Amino acid sequence: MATSEPRSRRHRLAQLAQRLAALRVVLVLVLAPVAADAANIPCMEDGRFYRNPRPLPHRVWTNGECSKYYLCLDGEVFEFKCSAGLLFDVNRQICDFKMNVDNCDVVAEAVVPRPLLEAAGCGQGQLGCGDRTCLPAEYFCDGSVDCPDGSDEGWCDVDNDPNGSTACDPRSCRLPECFCSRDGTRIPGDLERGLVPQMIVLTFDDAVNSENWDLYTRELFTEEHKNPNGCPIRATFYLSHQYTNYQQVQRLWNDGHEIAVHSITHRGPEDWWSRNATIEDWFDEMVGQANIINHFAGVRMEDIRGMRVPFLRVGWNRQFLMMQEFGFRYDASMVAPFSDPPLWPYTLDHKPPHKCLGAKQRCPSRAYPGIWEMPLNQITIEGYTCAMVDSCPPHLSGEDVYRMLTNNFKRHYNTNRAPYGLYFHTTWFKRPEYLAAFKKFLTDMGKMPDVYFVTNWQAIQWMRDPTPSSQINSFEPWGCKPRKFDQNEIACNLPKTCKLTSRILQGERYLSTCGECPEQYPWIRNEFGLDSR
Repeated sequence: MATSEPRSRRHRLAQLAQRLAALRVVLVLVLAPVAADAANIPCMEDGRFYRNPRPLPHRVWTNGECSKYYLCLDGEVFEFKCSAGLLFDVNRQICDFKMNVDNCDVVAEAVVPRPLLEAAGCGQGQLGCGDRTCLPAEYFCDGSVDCPDGSDEGWCDVDNDPNGSTACDPRSCRLPECFCSRDGTRIPGDLERGLVPQMIVLTFDDAVNSENWDLYTRELFTEEHKNPNGCPIRATFYLSHQYTNYQQVQRLWNDGHEIAVHSITHRGPEDWWSRNATIEDWFDEMVGQANIINHFAGVRMEDIRGMRVPFLRVGWNRQFLMMQEFGFRYDASMVAPFSDPPLWPYTLDHKPPHKCLGAKQRCPSRAYPGIWEMPLNQITIEGYTCAMVDSCPPHLSGEDVYRMLTNNFKRHYNTNRAPYGLYFHTTWFKRPEYLAAFKKFLTDMGKMPDVYFVTNWQAIQWMRDPTPSSQINSFEPWGCKPRKFDQNEIACNLPKTCKLTSRILQGERYLSTCGECPEQYPWIRNEFGLDSR
């Protein structure tokens, strides 16, 4: 009989598995450790992947050397290698395409020293850098490096920002403008659970076009599926620009769906949104996309209230400063740790009631009064948790999916009735058994007298004015009274299909709109498609 491996070895391998599971390594194939190659690599035990600190100089920038990385646990070094064609980015801790990696000569991510703050003994209104340099307190965690050692911007999460938001204070945070609770599970208005209508929020990310149009109009949002008040069920669409058909977007808006922003470019790498995007970048991407939606789909600017960040990579204070300046009313990008009971949305007047989930994720550390956060409560299946439905395990059968949707619904319905969010990319529905399971779920929910499919904005409207289920028929934000549109706001039957050139994308793109064709394909910093020659 084979002997069991030593306990210390098993412990290290368990640590290794946890480390890899916690790290969002994208585009990476993790190979088994190769002890012979790692034997000559020194241990750098800080819980991070690093490069060989003693490479041959002429090999530093070769694909073979730059694709290798190491992890040290309990003094033992494990070696890994990216998939063919990919290189390791030590700063972002991921494998990525060669064009996106420019730090093959960097051994490990630089560790920013911790600021001393009050401990530096600076004067009134000042705080100390890690090297005891004294600066005005407002310079710390403002997005610009001011300390010689960079320590003013290195420790800026919600727990370390010296100018950060405060803990929830229900005495001063009152509806309709402010809502918080210590653990995030409190029902707005302190209603009894049985009086609360169970909201289900469906959202769809990325482009609207012929690839998913039939799914929306012939499968999901049909006369068959209505809320208990007799109104059709509705969803929120987070639009990225490329490949979107704006005549179809206009029809969705005319039908009562919510149209929101998901950026113009949806660019990579993922970490750019969290680490590198400036306030100007956020304006260009998000306000630019709002302008495109308004101009080419006719959606009123005041109806574009929400946004979701690509890859759910929250953009720290810069993102929310942009939202505050432009007038966005809510964000729907923060993934919350699994919670039972689940979390209710909240305003950012105070600290979020949950940790900022994800490797190197950067949630806001400051207060942004009146801006709502619609946290993504994770769903669970077979011991896995997932924020987006299409990120759940791909081996599930149709019966598994139906059970997953139903069981997670019960976790909301039978506890505090926080909004039950189901978030999709529409490729998930291409598996017929998944579509059938979801439609069965829709039918089942339609039989319940206190379950409503609403948009994110409708959910916020209810939270601002908590209304018992018995009075929902007179709750105007959930009604379906025909809305009056100007003639140019009504989607046309025959849109213009514009064949346009794009210098940036180096090719041609098509754009469908009921308006006039632009001269160039609209893009970042040229959202109206003006001729830039």
